[in-house]
Amino acid sequence: MKTIPHRLYLTEEQMPKQWFNLRSAMPQQPDPLIHPGTLQPLGVDDLAPIFCTELARQELDGSTPYVDIPSEVLEVYKMYRPSPLIRAYALEKALGTPAKIYYKFEGNNTSGSHKLNSAVAQAYYAKQQGLSGVTTETGAGQWGTALSEACSYFGLTCDVYMVKCSYEQKPFRKAVMGVFDAAVTPSPSNTTQAGRKILAENPDTTGSLGCAISEAVEAAVQSGGTKRYVLGSVLNQVLLHQSIIGLESKLAMEELGEYPDVVVGCAGGGSNLGGLIAPFMADKLTGKKDVRIVAVEPASCPSFTRGKYAYDFCDTGKVTPLARMYTLGSGFIPSANHAGGLRYHGMSPILSKLYHDGHMEAVSYKQTQVFEAAILFAKRETILPAPESAHAIKGAIDEALKCKETGEAKTILFGLTGTGYFDMTAYESYLSGRMSDYVPTDADLQKGFDSLPNIPQNQGI
Repeated sequence: MKTIPHRLYLTEEQMPKQWFNLRSAMPQQPDPLIHPGTLQPLGVDDLAPIFCTELARQELDGSTPYVDIPSEVLEVYKMYRPSPLIRAYALEKALGTPAKIYYKFEGNNTSGSHKLNSAVAQAYYAKQQGLSGVTTETGAGQWGTALSEACSYFGLTCDVYMVKCSYEQKPFRKAVMGVFDAAVTPSPSNTTQAGRKILAENPDTTGSLGCAISEAVEAAVQSGGTKRYVLGSVLNQVLLHQSIIGLESKLAMEELGEYPDVVVGCAGGGSNLGGLIAPFMADKLTGKKDVRIVAVEPASCPSFTRGKYAYDFCDTGKVTPLARMYTLGSGFIPSANHAGGLRYHGMSPILSKLYHDGHMEAVSYKQTQVFEAAILFAKRETILPAPESAHAIKGAIDEALKCKETGEAKTILFGLTGTGYFDMTAYESYLSGRMSDYVPTDADLQKGFDSLPNIPQNQGI
């Protein structure tokens, strides 16, 4: 009988040298980004004042299957990649399941998450373009930390607008960004016109990713051309860079003679999920394999499971292009007690299209359920997971328990996006019994839906 190791590392030579563009395998492309005034599809020249030119090209490219990873990016990747594929033997035993559970662990770098995969790429392209720096937003802080690290490496300034409630709850995330010389501002702030407008309308707001995006985009556009805006999730370019997660996962499973029956990923804006599933979804779309893809999101921010598939702004200030996606409305602000990350009001256009066309499933969980799963995992597998990752853990556990009921020995793969050592306030809240669940009512969600842009594509939703 073949012995399956607890963890498998690919060699540096085996690490993929190209990113995979999932759109090239899709039978129907996601709807294009459009101008909110003209409702016409945007081109590279339209996006260039906001994004780096090469990233704008990647954003709009739906046909190129593989994109070469620049050698300078590969050199940084080699500092922490390939990341391990781990068999969760102890978790399997604790659950008493015949299922085989694997997870791809992306937390073995200073930023503590998968976000560094795209941060390095985006910082590199900004440097190549001769820019002085970039602006961005961050929610839980993983993306801000990763981008700060990447910008420091390439000698760029990094202006981070951090969702106010996270800024207050996670001071050590801010401190790590400071180590890498980032300027961190709680959002909404009085430093931008968008921030001042939001504060005037709601002085006590705890902020949202949509608010922070508005401020970051404004700061980039008003930099006199010296900076560009970068985003850590949602966009097509980000899912392209994150495809290295899925490519490595597939290669490692092939080394073990395995292929997943179910792939489970946490879903906020879609960067981790899209990267993890990319090659497996391509196999599904082309008829090579019939794998189930399950997205897991928080019940307090349920864009997949309760959102509308519609064109919407990517930000609260309504200064960004319109994207067709599953959305709760750009003005949606998650409850302040929500501690599990995955706070964005919309979902990646790529993933939204795949979900809308029936190629993947979605489920939501309350945060106390998620933290319960996180602690079980930590006790058994000795890694304290990021709350975002814990959503995927909960989904994988439920899939494994279904196998326990049916006796099926399915192979389950999930993405462990990062570690939870900067999330101890949330863990302490759960352990002390102070954590509560909030699930928005239909009336709560309707407020966001009422703010959707009044354009033809949104009629009848």
